[in-house]
Amino acid sequence: MLQVENPMLYITWGPSPEIFRIGGFALRYYSVAFMVAFIASYFIMRYIFDREGKDKALLDRLLVYVVVGTIVGARLGHCLFYEWSYFRHHLSEIVLPFRWENGHFSWTGYQGLASHGGAIGILTAVALFARRYQVPLLWLLDRLAIVVPLAGAWVRIGNFFNSEIVGRPSQLPWAVVFTKHDNLPRHPAQLYETICYLLIFGIIIFLYKKNKGMEHPGYLFGLFLVLVFSARFIIEFVKENQEVFENGYLLNMGQLLSLPLIAAGIWFLKFYRDKHAKK
Repeated sequence: MLQVENPMLYITWGPSPEIFRIGGFALRYYSVAFMVAFIASYFIMRYIFDREGKDKALLDRLLVYVVVGTIVGARLGHCLFYEWSYFRHHLSEIVLPFRWENGHFSWTGYQGLASHGGAIGILTAVALFARRYQVPLLWLLDRLAIVVPLAGAWVRIGNFFNSEIVGRPSQLPWAVVFTKHDNLPRHPAQLYETICYLLIFGIIIFLYKKNKGMEHPGYLFGLFLVLVFSARFIIEFVKENQEVFENGYLLNMGQLLSLPLIAAGIWFLKFYRDKHAKK
């Protein structure tokens, strides 16, 4: 056990996750971060559609698909990958943001969301959208690869306000004491991911503006998969496991789910590099 000689040396963090509450309804910082993620992504995608002369009405329809795909995928991912032992006995709570138990109503919201499930949900929604509206799938994925890291950064900021997905104990000078969790200084793993995702966003949008790789469909999408999920894989080593069952694994669930996505990204990069090697 880490011994803390002087907890005053570290950053102390423990704000209420709720901005305000009216009766059974509460507005949370996490919800606001989620909304900001979608709004920021939407306006960047508008810039992309304007730049390429695409119909913005198509973007509005795409937004609906992506929002639904993200929420449904992230919710199912959490329930199936992390807490199936609970939700298999409470199936209604997977889809309903409230609990009715012993005659008592309580608003729970969708507090359990998994980013890997969200990624699968987005891919599914975009594939359905591309098929319905006859839009090249890789064209969409390359453009969404620009905004998803930025959205992910905002979501992790929401996690930081919730004092969830905390890191392992640490004595580094930037360690944070999450008072809602315990009194140990810990790696601010949420902020590590936020910084990584912002850097990845900067790299990919720079490449897009310079038209690097845009002649090879799938290049930016592959780069996105490799960078984002490699960062996630590495940062998981300084995170506390989210569920008890992960403690006996060499790799936790987040790392196991990242590996096939990294492999998919490498395949995209290598496949298109080889395909266009002689051009």
